[in-house]
Amino acid sequence: MTASDLAPQELRTLVAVADEGGFSAAAVPLGATQSAVSHAVRGIERKLGVVLFERGRYGARPTEAGARAAAHARRVLRMLDTLAAEARGAGAGPGGTDTVAGPLRIAAFRSAALHLLPPALERLAARHPGIEPTVRVVREVGPGTAGEVAEGRADVGIATLGTSSPVPPQLVGDVLLEEPYALVHPAGHPDPRSLPLVDWTENCSSYTRTWWAEQDWIPCATVRAEDDGAVLSMVGSGLGMAIMPALSLTSAPPALDITDLGPQRPTRSVGYVTTPELASTVAVRALIRELRALHPRPRTV
Repeated sequence: MTASDLAPQELRTLVAVADEGGFSAAAVPLGATQSAVSHAVRGIERKLGVVLFERGRYGARPTEAGARAAAHARRVLRMLDTLAAEARGAGAGPGGTDTVAGPLRIAAFRSAALHLLPPALERLAARHPGIEPTVRVVREVGPGTAGEVAEGRADVGIATLGTSSPVPPQLVGDVLLEEPYALVHPAGHPDPRSLPLVDWTENCSSYTRTWWAEQDWIPCATVRAEDDGAVLSMVGSGLGMAIMPALSLTSAPPALDITDLGPQRPTRSVGYVTTPELASTVAVRALIRELRALHPRPRTV
């Protein structure tokens, strides 16, 4: 037997063990016994010819092969669900257009979830009421939102894109907008550039490091915050100044002033990523269309 003999229930078992961290824990959502799950995993490993989990007294941890297999399994199961949803909705809309009903899983970093997605989801709901979007906020560090898509945990990721964080080779995507960075500081401060720098971890992989390094007035961060919302709160309390992208400043409180950094200011590319197989599905295409309608790219001549 080979991997092509794997049945959907075996894929669900593989994913459940990877997600729950053990055979006993996986048995609960699967409605099976621990021994049945263990037996099923051994059968999957025989078919694939590789060990998928390290067994131990604390559960079952995916090997590198197991983690990769679980990611593929999630994506295959998602496509099976999509197959059924799109088959039912083929030509079912007005004038024979395609419709779709069911979940649309979105991973987004915090400021995108707060300020970029809501108007797009409102438009999406008006045009495709059967789509049920869920948004999970993911820290844009390490694998970030793109990692959630690659692992099969999300259908679309709203991600920061650029030379330091390109679209992973197994995914597809594009830039939606370029957001400029600005200096934010307590309102009315006579010399904001003299203040300590407040920063947060997600900001480090996003700003233009070359520009940052050339600014001799920017000190090393002396205050660290958990996220951009905490940064705004700290700056508003007079604890320092910060250099932040436009999305993070969308709802900046009146206690803050925002100062443009000039024509050479750094910018951050924000875009979407998805899998090649989901890129052509009705729900994903509809979301991307609404995002682009709200943030059209400049025309080139």
